[in-house]
Amino acid sequence: MLALAVLGLGVAIYLTYVHYAGIKPACTAGQSCVKVQTSQWSKLDGVPVALIGLIGYVVILATLLARDREETRLATLGVTLIGFGFSAYLTYRELFSIHAVCEWCASSAVIMTVLLCCAIARYVRTPSAAAATVHGVATSSPRAAR
Repeated sequence: MLALAVLGLGVAIYLTYVHYAGIKPACTAGQSCVKVQTSQWSKLDGVPVALIGLIGYVVILATLLARDREETRLATLGVTLIGFGFSAYLTYRELFSIHAVCEWCASSAVIMTVLLCCAIARYVRTPSAAAATVHGVATSSPRAAR
């Protein structure tokens, strides 16, 4: 998950740089990236969505680097769920409003989707504090831990 978050951060940093530098993004799909990056949906209330993505990836990294506890796993799950939803919305806009797909944005959406899947698996598979071991014996319910 750390590697994916760093990769996503790299994409977001690049897109944020492109926005503020006023340059065209590298794009193998012709002018699709430029069309997406300059569309009305490239900003949310004046804030570039690339910057929002950058902040999101920083928060995800922070939750992954924090001490592994149920709360931090839940925070990772929550932030990746929000990121996935936002990416899904932006992908919808690319396909049905802009009629162009930015490969950088699509790669970020894929990264966020995989991060969400990993966050779900991590949260579900890691035992909660209530099911922690008691005297070296794993318990399956909070009642058994008493």
